[in-house]
Amino acid sequence: MADTPQDLWRGLSSIARAALQTRDYSGGSLGERLQQTGRVEAKELVGGIPPEVGIPGVEVFHRRVFHQRYRGYFSEFAREGQGRVGDIELWPKQWATAKMSAGTSKGFHIHPPFIPEGTTPEAWFQRLFVQDPLNYSLRPYDKEQWDVMFFIQGICEMFLIDERAGMPRKKMRFIIEGDDLRGENNVGVVIPAGVAHAIRSASSQDLIMVYGTSTVFLPENEGRIEHGIETPETPPDWEKFWNLA
Repeated sequence: MADTPQDLWRGLSSIARAALQTRDYSGGSLGERLQQTGRVEAKELVGGIPPEVGIPGVEVFHRRVFHQRYRGYFSEFAREGQGRVGDIELWPKQWATAKMSAGTSKGFHIHPPFIPEGTTPEAWFQRLFVQDPLNYSLRPYDKEQWDVMFFIQGICEMFLIDERAGMPRKKMRFIIEGDDLRGENNVGVVIPAGVAHAIRSASSQDLIMVYGTSTVFLPENEGRIEHGIETPETPPDWEKFWNLA
């Protein structure tokens, strides 16, 4: 084996050596990968996200998928009052489904948190998620939109950013696999109001999701941030021809 990188690549031309790069496979801590490279699989977050790296209120919980060879598969999303969704006393008032074509993305969306009269956002979030985080009855699910997301086909890369006033701006970036890819990355995800979320369809398959919301959908409660990726770009030469007088 060559002793130095220079010796290792000495058989290449000077042009190739000048342009050469290698990949860093050293990984990093969970926090570093969650906030930077995104090389985190959902299974690493199941069972409790370390508080020093997790976004308060975000939950990632395992789902069982039952495959039958030559027939297909069966899976459950959630049962009211049971499992992790039951633990946090959340049950959606509306369910919906969506499909994202392979290779497309959903830009950052965010829902406004409810702030009670007589308190500040900073003090309210401190009470909910720092001082009394296990008192789930305090959470105003019926006054703000929390999402519970499930993926039944494809691979999702999820991006989360805590944008609640006074809270540390933590970020989480991780991979979820759909039910058609049975394994430990079959999970459900709970996303609180005030946490920006974006999704990328990360495989050659369409991404199909089912999600529940703690309130019924109201257009005024859907904020968008950096969502230009949802608008396809027209080729410049097409634009030029289209705009001819």
